[in-house]
Amino acid sequence: MIETADFVPLRSFTSDQSCFACGSENPFGLHMQLYSNGQIVMARTIVPGHLCGWGNLIHGGILTTLLDETMSWAAIHLLKKLILTRTMQVEFLLPVAPNTTVRTEGRIDRQIKNTEALVSATLYDDRDQECVRATGRFALLSAKMMRRLKIMNTRTIDDFEQRYEQG
Repeated sequence: MIETADFVPLRSFTSDQSCFACGSENPFGLHMQLYSNGQIVMARTIVPGHLCGWGNLIHGGILTTLLDETMSWAAIHLLKKLILTRTMQVEFLLPVAPNTTVRTEGRIDRQIKNTEALVSATLYDDRDQECVRATGRFALLSAKMMRRLKIMNTRTIDDFEQRYEQG
């Protein structure tokens, strides 16, 4: 188990809080709260029962979302780049019950070049058991490149640029 005393809350770089995973204003979202110690991005989340698959287990797609978001924020915060998930591989080790606190941890495994990184994340249950792990290949994009692609609203790009690219 990691020592969480050194982790500080990550402040969203944008006022757009509609993200399904981390947005505080999405009434159907997961409301992930993310933290970092400068090397790892971590989140603690309680997944409600209505997001179960069959039985009393959190749906695998929801678990994958938690890991994708954690890896994304690891890349955004630690590498100071906007990102797009290129590939993601998930390994389900143990089932995860709803309405309990899960912890995700994401880290940069390797920055391949200025435009790509390999990132990994692990999800632990409330007994600190490793339940799901993932690896992903992420495109790293500057604000200028994201503007050119026109796949993110300008306000969010401006917010990112102000927070990460200008200090």
